[in-house]
Amino acid sequence: MESPMSRLSLSLPLGSLLLALLSTRSPCAAPQPPLPAIDLPHSYYYRELYLPQLTSGPSSLAWAPDSRTLVFSMAGSLWRQRTDSTLAEQLTDGPGYDYQPDWSPDGRYIVYVSTQGQAMELWLLEPASGRTRQLTHTGTVNVEPRWSPDGGRIVYVSTAYHRHFHVFAADFRDGELGEPALLTGENKSPLPRYYYSAYDHEINPTWTRDGKSIVFVSNRGRIHGTGGLWRAAAVAGAEPVELRYEETSWGARPDFSPDGARIVYSSYLGRNWMQLWLMPASGGEPFPLTYGEWDETGPRWSPDGAQIAFISNRGGDLQLRLLRFPAGNSRALEASNRRRLRPSGALHLTVRDEQGSLTAARAVVTDASGRFYAPAHAWTHHAEFDRNEQPFEARYFHTAGDDVIEVPAGTVSIELMKGLARAPERRTVEVRAGSTTEVDLALPARPWLDGSERRWVSADVHVHMNYGGHYRNTPAHLVLQAQAEDLDIVENLIVNKEQRIPDIASSGVGVDPASTAGTLVVHGQEFHTSYWGHLGILGFRGGILLPGYAGYPNTAAASLSPTNADIADLAHARGALIGYVHPFEEDPQPLTRPAHTDADELPVDVALGKVDYMEIVAFADHKATAGVWYRLLNLGFRIPAAAGTDAMANYAT
Repeated sequence: MESPMSRLSLSLPLGSLLLALLSTRSPCAAPQPPLPAIDLPHSYYYRELYLPQLTSGPSSLAWAPDSRTLVFSMAGSLWRQRTDSTLAEQLTDGPGYDYQPDWSPDGRYIVYVSTQGQAMELWLLEPASGRTRQLTHTGTVNVEPRWSPDGGRIVYVSTAYHRHFHVFAADFRDGELGEPALLTGENKSPLPRYYYSAYDHEINPTWTRDGKSIVFVSNRGRIHGTGGLWRAAAVAGAEPVELRYEETSWGARPDFSPDGARIVYSSYLGRNWMQLWLMPASGGEPFPLTYGEWDETGPRWSPDGAQIAFISNRGGDLQLRLLRFPAGNSRALEASNRRRLRPSGALHLTVRDEQGSLTAARAVVTDASGRFYAPAHAWTHHAEFDRNEQPFEARYFHTAGDDVIEVPAGTVSIELMKGLARAPERRTVEVRAGSTTEVDLALPARPWLDGSERRWVSADVHVHMNYGGHYRNTPAHLVLQAQAEDLDIVENLIVNKEQRIPDIASSGVGVDPASTAGTLVVHGQEFHTSYWGHLGILGFRGGILLPGYAGYPNTAAASLSPTNADIADLAHARGALIGYVHPFEEDPQPLTRPAHTDADELPVDVALGKVDYMEIVAFADHKATAGVWYRLLNLGFRIPAAAGTDAMANYAT
């Protein structure tokens, strides 16, 4: 007997039948891409400010039980160094990039984070033998491992539960990690957060000295920042108590003094840069241990209580420093001599322009496995890439044209690029152990001409020299970065990062004195309001407009006034140009699909003649933004197009 379904199928056109068949297939028949390991908004913040990143200099550290030796992450490997020596000994060498070590109280083990693919897993190293083994196998992000004082447990942060940052703990016995327990429960907050998830997070855990409790950072009940310091018993479901609230920004990373009476942590309280602060273990008012217009982060107290080791970017790149306590004076611990696990040689890279002069460029140096290498004090940066094309995350550094890079013996690849007016160069060489291989490459210019007398000028109208990243940038270094990317003009938009404005010293400078005849760094401003839309302010006279933001809930700047039109009038009175920056993430449909966008005020301001330019190619969806721009052009509004990357120039990511 013919079924009703078969009669229906026979009556359908072939195309409709195929669509029906496709729509009724099991979901298992079409593999879906894996979910990302982290479910949080604004990934460019937590990736740079929280997750470990590849840097040429040291990025995280821990003390050995003897208080005379440190283990630290540097250039994607773990290294060991005595505090009275300049010799650093490499402890790990892949297969991934290794970070965030912590030494067990008995000295037998080092737990650390290894990044391979999308996941960050906990691994174990035996320093005496060099043997390593993987401890977690979640395929998620597992970071910040810390041993309990008795060595019997490890506390860490993981996204294994609902892809949010929570604190876990697991027993450790005979070199193996037991079943992890979720110590901090999940709570969805009703607060109007913008840069942070609606779900509370818990990060930066550390043990109290009796091993019964943990202290961590959480944004429970808070709108802005990553939150204050909390304390809870180290058991699942324990109710935490807030010790102190301040805004923080992912990197407080508290650590107890050996006697358990004090907590040292990193904070930008009332300042523009992060420094070391000290507070009572039970809470209370902190006081600063260090001062400076740079960052001091990741403090760890030596077991004997005599020193605090930390990471500093006071010289621009990252360095390891030791602070005597009490005393207050700190010194750099230089790793000028390095003993590697594999035989190595040197690569002398020279880059020249069409006239044979040294020229800056973006450089990528990798070994046969795809692992990245850079000069000892270069700034390593992350580039977006396709994991189907290469196993390691794409990285690069900016060379001034003459650099020496220590690399493993064997095949080494060099890739160079310098903007869009020069063809990239690639070279593969063999490096012999103990020798130096010379590589001299040329990047001749092929200018884009506009007629016979004029050429195009390359510019980026939206850059942030400093924005809370790993490095400490300066106008002179920003000039080098611009030259390496073949940019003639860079507009550094001074802006707040939460409560601080790192580049406030450049307010009112205009064209920076570090500029050269061919490369200009010009200081402007980005006005922050996520309600009306972010504004770029270029070429104004005098200092920046303060406060530099509006519409921040639960602050004195909670009001939606001043509007962007008000800001445009103030800026125009100072001779500035006003533009809407990174306006649209998707095509706005206000009539059929009304929704708040980050540029709601744009059409009104255009009609009122307040807008001098729009970022069309920007840190947003360029197709959606261009669609709005074309509609405005068709209505007769001749708004110039601009391009701005929103590059955070002191980021490792």
